[in-house]
Amino acid sequence: MTAVNLGLPLRAALPQAPGSTAPPSMEGRPEHSGLLDRFGRVARDLRVSVTEKCSLRCTYCMPAEGLPAIPRDDLLSAREIARLVAIGVRDLGVREVRFTGGEPLMRADLAEIIGLSAAAAPGIDLSITTNGIGLDHRIHALVEAGLTRVNVSLDTVDREHFARLTRRDRLPAVLAGIRAAHEAGMTPLKLNAVMMRDTLADAPDLLAWALENGCRLRFIEQMPLDADRSWMRENMVPAEELLAVLGERFTLVEAGRDDPHAPAEEWRVEGWTVNGAPATVGIIASVTRSFCAACDRTRVTAEGTVRSCLFGDDETDLRGLLRGGADDTEIAHWWRAAMWGKQSGHGMDAAGFAPPVRSMGAIGG
Repeated sequence: MTAVNLGLPLRAALPQAPGSTAPPSMEGRPEHSGLLDRFGRVARDLRVSVTEKCSLRCTYCMPAEGLPAIPRDDLLSAREIARLVAIGVRDLGVREVRFTGGEPLMRADLAEIIGLSAAAAPGIDLSITTNGIGLDHRIHALVEAGLTRVNVSLDTVDREHFARLTRRDRLPAVLAGIRAAHEAGMTPLKLNAVMMRDTLADAPDLLAWALENGCRLRFIEQMPLDADRSWMRENMVPAEELLAVLGERFTLVEAGRDDPHAPAEEWRVEGWTVNGAPATVGIIASVTRSFCAACDRTRVTAEGTVRSCLFGDDETDLRGLLRGGADDTEIAHWWRAAMWGKQSGHGMDAAGFAPPVRSMGAIGG
């Protein structure tokens, strides 16, 4: 991530007024071609949600009945997504793109989305975050289209616990998807596991499985992004507690971060290697060790709005511009304006903190 020192005081985001026909304010913004915010951060990592639908109902993300359906015409099309990817890479300094959901594999045209994006931004890193269900049937088409990396969400390898957490008995399908991704050359394959009280005892088994199967595992502290609004800080599993549980079975040596701005802190797992390299396990301590000051992400929702922060409810509509005849220069201007108003951090420690209106499944991971 590139940071620009602006010497500005901390200020809250400036949300776009509903129905506004003008971009958010860029008052005080210096000339800069990228996605600069008022705290000197520059976003280069683009997350694009392609759907709110999912084949699981994870308790920390989705309600049991699923999220309200987005009308098909309100979703960005494959060509609209590719156009935004092109603008992001060519005009705004984006260096990597990840397609998320919901579950991106729920989009029948995912290979088209990836193929058009690869053509629009040649050489860009294109990845997906997926629960892996159905990946074994689609991985070859996705790789042929231009997919370069896969992250799979997997919180436990205990089938009963998996079914209880996700409300679906689909663990074998997830494991089949992981095997297929490996066979297709998607290495190193990363696994993302949300730390939950109900599955904390499973964590050593999950790490052992990841090491034995050549995967890089990252645990993520649970954030208040669940649709059921049941998150309570006192019930979440903090990084220190997870390390203590893992330490009962593994010798872990703190290794810091591969990149000083990466969200995951790494620990070497003594005595283990993965693909010939020292094995590591990562922890993304979003709550207890906030890394907001180094955030370099910009997000586009499935409906085509820019969301500058997971915890900021301000959204700037790009879909209307795409469908209203705006040229790429105007769309880039609105995108820069949206990111200029990004808030300083998630604010979970503030007295008046309230979780965002949208849950993680509706925003995009």
